[in-house]
Amino acid sequence: MTYQNGNGNKRNHSGNSTRAVHVGTSRRKAHNSLTTPIIQSATYTFENTADLIDFMESKTWGDGAHGREEYGRYGNPTVMAVEDRLAELEGAEDAALYSSGMAAITTLLLTVLKSGQHIVMTDDVYRRTRQFCTTILGKFGIETSVVAVGDYDALEAAVEKGRTRFIISETPTNPYLRVADLERLVKIAKKNRCLTMIDTTFATPINLRPLEWGIDFVIHSATKYLGGHNDVMAGVICGNAARIKALKDARGVYGNVLDPHAAFLIERGIKTLGLRVKQQNKTAYQVAKYLEAHPKIDRVYYPGLASHPDHEIATKQMTGFGGVVSFEVAGDLQTTGDFIDRMQIPYIAPSLGGVESLIEQPALMSFYEKTTQERLELGINDNLVRFAIGIEDVDDIIDDLEQALAGIPERALSDIWEIRFRL
Repeated sequence: MTYQNGNGNKRNHSGNSTRAVHVGTSRRKAHNSLTTPIIQSATYTFENTADLIDFMESKTWGDGAHGREEYGRYGNPTVMAVEDRLAELEGAEDAALYSSGMAAITTLLLTVLKSGQHIVMTDDVYRRTRQFCTTILGKFGIETSVVAVGDYDALEAAVEKGRTRFIISETPTNPYLRVADLERLVKIAKKNRCLTMIDTTFATPINLRPLEWGIDFVIHSATKYLGGHNDVMAGVICGNAARIKALKDARGVYGNVLDPHAAFLIERGIKTLGLRVKQQNKTAYQVAKYLEAHPKIDRVYYPGLASHPDHEIATKQMTGFGGVVSFEVAGDLQTTGDFIDRMQIPYIAPSLGGVESLIEQPALMSFYEKTTQERLELGINDNLVRFAIGIEDVDDIIDDLEQALAGIPERALSDIWEIRFRL
C-alpha cells in the first residue's frame, strides 16, 4: 500500500489496521473533510453542453468518465470512494458495491451466465445462494451440480468441459467453517477453463485474500465484518477491472445500487476492521479451546483447532481463523434452546461480524420450517449452536458459557467418551 503524507512524500505500509484506515482514499477530500462526504444526490449536473459531450465521449471510449456519473443508479462519489478502499484491501483492481450480499451474488451470476451453461458448487455454501442457483437459475436453463464440501475428486468429476462456467464455494463456510483448498480449486478451474467465485464473508480480507490464490471473483456480505456494527446492509464483488466494469454496468440495469449513506457506514466500519478482526480471532480461538475441553460439549467446529478437518489448509491459507465458533452441546433440541436462553452476553439473532456477540440454534433459526429428518439430511443437527463472537472480553464470554453449560444435565462419563470416540 502506498499513500502520500501531508508533505507529499510517499510511504509504504502493509499493516492491516493502517491499510484499513488509509487505503483507497485521497488525503484531501471535498471541503477539507477528514471522512468521505456523503453525496446525497440522485442526479448530477453539467456546466454546459460542451461539458456534457466531453463526459459522454469519455464514458463511451472508456477512459474513466472523469470519475463522475450523470445519474445515481449508475454511480455515486461516496460509493466509488468506498469501492476503491475495498479493492485495495482485497488486492483487487476494482470492486462493485450492491444493496446486499445476495444482490452482489445474483448480479454476478445473472450477468455472466447464459442459458445452457452449468455451475458446480459445494454443498455448504450459503443456503440462499444454493437456492438461487438450483431454483431461479434453473428457470433460465442453467443447471447446478452440488458436490460435498472437501471432495475435490467429486468436484472435478462434476465439471463439464465447455459447459461449466462457474465453480462456487465459500471459505470458511456456514455453519461448519469448512475451508476451501483454493490452490486445488483454482487448478481444477483453469484446467477446465471455468471461472471461480468465493464468498469470504467469514474470513474478511484481513484473514484471507483469495485473489492472491488465483480466484476470479471474491464476494462479501459487507453487512457482516466490513460494516461491523449490525446497522447497514451491503454486498461487494472484487476482481479485475474489466469484469467489475461489466458488473457495474449491469447494476445500472438491475437497479440494486447501494445508497451513499450505507456506503458511508461501510467505510466507517472498515476503518476498525483490522482491530476488530484481530480481537475476534483471538477470542474465538480461546472460546473454541475452552469448549473443546468441556464435558458437556460433543464437538467443536473451528478451523484453528487441530481437530477441524481443514485445519492444515486453513493454517496454510489464512492469517487468522475468524470470529465464529460452531459447536454441538450434549443434549437435544430443547436442551440446546435452554442453554442458549441462559446465555447473557450474546443476543439471539442471525448474522455475524458485528461488535456484539450473536448466538443462534440453526435448527430453529435458518431451518425452522424443516423437520428434524430434513435438517439431518442437510447436515444440521438439533444440538448445533453457531456463536458469532463480538469484541467483548474473552473472560466474560467464557464465564457466561460456563454458567449456561452448568444448566445442562450431567451425563454418564461413559456416554461422553463414547460420543467423542465415535466422532
